[in-house]
Amino acid sequence: MNFNLINFNIFFKGTEAVGIAAGESENPRRDVPRAMNGTIWRIVLFFVGSIIIMGLVIPYNDPQLAHAGDIKNVAVSPFTLVFIKSGFKPAVHIMNAVILTTILSAGNSGLYVCTRVLYALAKEGKAPRQFAYLTKSGIPIWCLVFTTVISTALFALSFIGNQVIYQWLVNITGVMGFIAWFGIAAAHYRFRRAYILQGYSLDDLVYKSLLFPLGPIIASLLIFISIFGQGYSSFTTTPFNFSNFLSAYLTIPVFLIVFFVYKFVRKTRFIPLSEIDLITDSINLRQSINHSN
Repeated sequence: MNFNLINFNIFFKGTEAVGIAAGESENPRRDVPRAMNGTIWRIVLFFVGSIIIMGLVIPYNDPQLAHAGDIKNVAVSPFTLVFIKSGFKPAVHIMNAVILTTILSAGNSGLYVCTRVLYALAKEGKAPRQFAYLTKSGIPIWCLVFTTVISTALFALSFIGNQVIYQWLVNITGVMGFIAWFGIAAAHYRFRRAYILQGYSLDDLVYKSLLFPLGPIIASLLIFISIFGQGYSSFTTTPFNFSNFLSAYLTIPVFLIVFFVYKFVRKTRFIPLSEIDLITDSINLRQSINHSN
């Protein structure tokens, strides 16, 4: 199995699905805080904790780490080495099963998020209206079909050639994930400032993120560092690797062009904090909660 499929994009990205799933939760005021708090501790326990354990168990000069660049061999993964050093011989097969399960889970989550985002865009007139169709059970079926076909076709590219196209897709989606998280951090920062500016009390919020305003500011700085560090290897190779450079940074100008072209065509503007609508969705949320109860 190609170990390149299991990467930090799969591990750390995707927690934003909690916010998207809130729209279909029976009681968002109860479920969302519980899900967010649980997600934070899972990240600390399973991911940060596992890195600490690997650092304690595997010496920095372990000869097997020299082969870590062999992405097609899961046997040289630090996760596998921890199990091997503990005397657990079937470690390779266990890690293959873990990787497969993680990929299936990430794919399932990706399908859910993409269909719901595409449906929301269609409802707002930012995508073809056919995608706003719902089945009797409330499934945006055409969004699901479109997402499934596109994702399957793109995944099939990993079997073509020497995986150059696939590596491009991994880099591009990785950068887009960072851009999405920058948007989340910026939205959170503006929401909290607008909430206070318009005279509301933070005590009325069911869930309050910690470390505001340092949280979104630090997150934005780390995102910028991660984005511009994507193509670091292209600068350290001789001769200059232009292909890696493009795959790492092409997403940034494309995103900026699409963003500003949309604002120009639709004549949209940046809404001042004092004019941000904090009421409409709150009313709809309360009505959905009352209806479910």
